[in-house]
Amino acid sequence: MIAAAAALALVSAMFEFQSHLIFPTHAVPRAGPFPPRAQRLSLKTKEGQELVGIHIPADEGSAERTLILGFGGNAWNAQDVAEYLHQLFPDEEVVVFHYRGYSPSQGSPSAEALIADAPLVYDNAVEEVRPGRVVAVGFSIGSGIAAALAATRKLDGLILVTPFDSLKAVAQSMYPWLPIGPFFEHEIDAASALEKAQVPVAIIAAQRDEIIPGERTEALRKRVPELTFDRTIAGAGHNDIYARSEFHEAAREALDRLKL
Repeated sequence: MIAAAAALALVSAMFEFQSHLIFPTHAVPRAGPFPPRAQRLSLKTKEGQELVGIHIPADEGSAERTLILGFGGNAWNAQDVAEYLHQLFPDEEVVVFHYRGYSPSQGSPSAEALIADAPLVYDNAVEEVRPGRVVAVGFSIGSGIAAALAATRKLDGLILVTPFDSLKAVAQSMYPWLPIGPFFEHEIDAASALEKAQVPVAIIAAQRDEIIPGERTEALRKRVPELTFDRTIAGAGHNDIYARSEFHEAAREALDRLKL
């Protein structure tokens, strides 16, 4: 009886604090000085809340510009995401918005809100840059947001880093002894979204990912209609993958493949 009561109390606590765990806005580092040549972007959500973004232009212009639309992990500052993507792809236009509820964007974050905001971010970025093509790059939870966007807007490619098929399934794998399903509020069904999208997809996974189990990435692979590039970075974990030269090479190769 005591064990059952304790388990129920834990489930209730997880239900109450899951938004805090999934979207740790308190742990997101503040951005540094604004990068040279970067532009501040802004849009309003359907509820009237302001979302703030950053556009870092390409180092060199080209006849057919590619827009890299970035969606970071749950503890990433959007400016850091933008600067990192600019380092990876210096010859491309980069736009990233702070998620809803992530300062200086207003509101409160949720999976539903972030998925709803992604098409607005796309429309704003395309109007600002007017690119020849658009490739969305999603890191971790951002891979699910990017996948959802592919079901509602035209993309020329997706690069999904440490991706998953279902955020609920990831949560269940982390706590296999708890009945996560009935209590989970922030589902992102990336696999179902991609099944509906006609878009070439690149997947880059971490071999030793301690957050996204390999079976969740494999489940996504099996449901992607057009898997154009697939690479697993040997020895990489969920967070240290970004510092590895093998990842940098894979990301650039993936973009080159998507641009063919």
